[in-house]
This record gives sequence, structure tokens and C-alpha cells, in this order.
Amino acid sequence: MTATETHRTINAVWRIESARIIAGIARMVRDVGLAEDLAQDALVAALEQWPESGVPDNPGAWLMAVAKRRAIDQLRRRTRLDRTEAKLAIEVEAQLERAAPDPDSALDDDIGDDMLRLMFTACHPLLSTEARVALTLRLLGGLTTPEIARAFLVPEPTIAQRIVRAKRTLAEAQVPFEVPRGSERADRLASVLEVIYLIFNEGYTATAGEEWTRPVLCEDALRLGRILAELDPAESEVHGLVALMEIQASRLHARNGPGGEPILLLDQNRALWDQLLIHRGLAALEQAHSLGGTVGPYALQAAIAACHARAHEAPDTDWAQIASLYGALYQLIPSPVIELNRAVAVGMAEGPAAGLEVVDGLADEPSLKNYHHLPAVRGDLLVKLGRLEEAGPEFERAAALTRNARERELLLERMRACSAESGN
Repeated sequence: MTATETHRTINAVWRIESARIIAGIARMVRDVGLAEDLAQDALVAALEQWPESGVPDNPGAWLMAVAKRRAIDQLRRRTRLDRTEAKLAIEVEAQLERAAPDPDSALDDDIGDDMLRLMFTACHPLLSTEARVALTLRLLGGLTTPEIARAFLVPEPTIAQRIVRAKRTLAEAQVPFEVPRGSERADRLASVLEVIYLIFNEGYTATAGEEWTRPVLCEDALRLGRILAELDPAESEVHGLVALMEIQASRLHARNGPGGEPILLLDQNRALWDQLLIHRGLAALEQAHSLGGTVGPYALQAAIAACHARAHEAPDTDWAQIASLYGALYQLIPSPVIELNRAVAVGMAEGPAAGLEVVDGLADEPSLKNYHHLPAVRGDLLVKLGRLEEAGPEFERAAALTRNARERELLLERMRACSAESGN
């Protein structure tokens, strides 16, 4: 294996194993920032040694073992090591020495618990949403700072500062490396799910830049969601979120044309939808319902996505059911964005005039003032009503509000089509 091939292998191994290594070390040192530094030290050791010695049979266990040794050294170097920490260092070292003949045992049996702790720590509500997203992608997604910056079109120093401040905030607040219980657990789980879904949405429809989608972010979010579902199988909303992401991700290949241009849902070639992801999503949705209790917002959104997935052709879509599901979702989360989505479904189920009536009821909503989907939806309904002269300016306004270049061009094309057909 050439040095280049070895480096590629190391990068792939790191992407897969880094979260488990950081989680395992964080349990020892009780500091996610220090744990990441120690894991990075192990990565540097691999970059130095593997090109010469070759990739180990169990590279993840090798990295974990090296990181543990560095953690022990770190504990010993502390000038004011209390007895508890000293005892911990001795015990960990003894475990490591006993495990030496078998590299597989370097990956702890309770690594699943460690991963769950890491998720709840990285997504702590004490941090801003932006900081939680950056830290989660760094610690659990295995992304580098430049990769996160490119994904969200944010300057690299800004992402670096968010990550540094997040780790400092957690350390200064002495946030325990544990899975919370009771009401705090519910609050923290909501934060974890929110962060994973934010990452997925940014990949599914990029808020800015030249690309309509960023599939790599969708893949990272899906991987995190699947891990969480395995670690916390009794939470229905975890399965609801996984179901939603699986079904939405099934459309990714159909959402772009040959030149990268956006293709809207009703115009997509459904033969390109990934049936495996759809089946996985429907199974996760069934699992969410089987756990009983109140159906949460992610499960409801997944049920909406399932209505689309089950329709082999666009005209087969059960829009009345979708409108009803959006109504139920609005009862849980009274958001004007949800009401706007319901307006689309109402327009399809009951006709564009009914949909337009719902949209116009949102015209004075302050939170939608700069939301480009409001004029875009209104323009679409006006086109269906044949009111092209009114629709054109709506598309123009929506184009001015979006920060995504691909979406802007799509909206301007619709504006030009309205002008051409209306004779203006």
C-alpha cells in the first residue's frame, strides 16, 4: 500500500471510529475538549507510524489503545491529582495491560453508552444552536473544521471559534459526561434531535451557495440518527426522526437535473427514488408508532413524507391526508411555516383558491416577512388560478429573498415564464 493509499485509509478509519474513540476517552478524562485532543494525538501517531508499519488488523482498537495511553499520561502529569483520579489512572492502565494481547478488547463493551453520553454533551442546550451543530459534526461526524465551514458556507475561523468556545463553555460549566434523567433527559433529547435534523436539512436543501443539495451532510445526519436509534431504542421520536430522514433522503438523486438544477417534488422521476431508503423509513415509522404514546412532531412529519413515498405517481398522492397531518402537526407546534405547508396541501386537495386563502391569512405574519417560500407558494397558487400577472412579481420577490443560487434561478425562470405567457 502506497503512502497516499495509507493516508486515505487513515482518513476513512478516522471518520468511522473517531466518535467512539472520543466518547471512550471522554469517560476517562470527563472533558470532551481534552478527549478530542487525545484522540487527535492518536490520529497523528497513526499518520506517522502506519505508512511504515502498515495498517493494523483492527485500526479502531489501535487508535483507542494509543488514545488511552495518552489519557493515562495526561492524568499522571496533573500536578494536583486527587486520589480518585489517581486510582482511575491505575485501574485504566491495568485494564489496558490486560487487554494488550487482544486488540479487539480495546474497544470497550460499554462504548454505546459512551456514544450516547457524547451526543447529549455535544448537544447541550447551554450551547447556541450554531455551536451545537459545529461541535456535533466535529466530535460525532468526524468532520474537520474546514469541512464544516465549507458545508455551511461560513468562514473557517468562525467555525473554529464556535468549536473552541463550545468546548470551553462545557468545561467551565462542568457539564457532567452523562446521559441525563427525567425531565432534563427529555429536554436534552429534543436538543439532540434538533441538531441532527438541522444538519440533515442543510444537506437536503442548502440555505445558501451554488449547490441545491449537499448529500454528504444528509449522510452524516442519517448516520447519527441511526446510531441514536440503536442506543436509545425506546424513544419513539428518535425512530420518527430516522424515518423522516430515510424517506426524505430517498429522493436526493431525483432532486437535481443533469446540470445540478433543482427539480421540485411533483416533477421528479420517482423511479429514481431509493426504494431501500423508503423501506427503511417506513419500518422506522412503524417502530415509532409501535412504542405507543403521543405521536411526536418528527413522526408526524415522517407520516407526511410516507404519503409521498407511497404514491407511485404524483397524482396518486393523498393530499387530503397530508393536509390533515399538517393540521395535527400545527396543534403540536403552532408555527406559521407549518401552516404554509398545510396551505400547499390544501391547495392540492381542495383547489388553489382554498390554498391561497390560507396563504393570504399569513401575509402579515412578522416571522415570514423575509421567508422566500411564502411568495413562492403564493406565486404557484396564482399560476394555477391563471393570475399570471400577479404571480410573476411573487416569484421575483421570492428570488430576491433566497440565498441559494440554484433556487434563485428556478424562481426567476418561473417569473420569466409568467411574463411570457401573460404577454408582459
